[in-house]
Amino acid sequence: MAVRLRAGGLVYAYIPGRPVLRGITLELRSGETAFLLGPNGSGKTTFLDCIGGLRPPAEGEVLLDDRPLGSFSARERAQQVGYVPQFHEPPFNFTAWEVVLMGRAPYVRWLSQPKERDRRAADEALAALNLAGFRDRPYYTLSGGERRLVLVARGLAQGAAFLLLDEPDAHLDPANQHRVLLAVQEVVGEGLGAAITSHSPNNALLYADRVALFSTGEVLAQGAPGEVVTPPLLERAYGIPFVSVGDGPGPRAVLPSLEDQRPTRSRNP
Repeated sequence: MAVRLRAGGLVYAYIPGRPVLRGITLELRSGETAFLLGPNGSGKTTFLDCIGGLRPPAEGEVLLDDRPLGSFSARERAQQVGYVPQFHEPPFNFTAWEVVLMGRAPYVRWLSQPKERDRRAADEALAALNLAGFRDRPYYTLSGGERRLVLVARGLAQGAAFLLLDEPDAHLDPANQHRVLLAVQEVVGEGLGAAITSHSPNNALLYADRVALFSTGEVLAQGAPGEVVTPPLLERAYGIPFVSVGDGPGPRAVLPSLEDQRPTRSRNP
């Protein structure tokens, strides 16, 4: 039976009277990968914060299988909903393996040591992203992209029912984007649910089961990737024209259209 994480009518404002979420209703399901697309400032990360229990909404509710998320203890919530931020700066110079092992914190009792199953989960998460060679490297010596991979591994090690990832494909080369998103697909295939914010419509076409397109704090459209990642809807969200590229019944890729968009260059006489 699918587990559901449901947001109903979420409203959130950093500044009173200027909401960045305007009554968003969206459901995440175990066994599915949902991509959240939209321009900068459209509310994607704030939405993740709210459904992850990091920010209480001003209005609306978040339910995990009909139970209010706010009724869970912090430990219970972390065992059900994992969060992978865009950036993380630990206060000490931990190794990559130690950072990944922190994902097991919800299962380790106060003043206790991680058990063998926790260490094994950290090793398996590193291996899933081909990071075994990073195990003993200090986190601060890693590049920005390498740190991002380690944070995703920490999220995988957490073993929660839902994994929320804030732009895990940012600052990564195409091979590492594929590595991360394929690893997420694999754990989703085992029953986990995932929500991914991204600025890549084409990654949504490749890896998503469902897509929600955000615009000015609202969900402009949601549904199957081929129904949402379309030039007309993307133009409404981003304000520039798009074109579909590729053969077959559905788009293989969508790209910004350069027609009538190139700057006019004056020629010297």
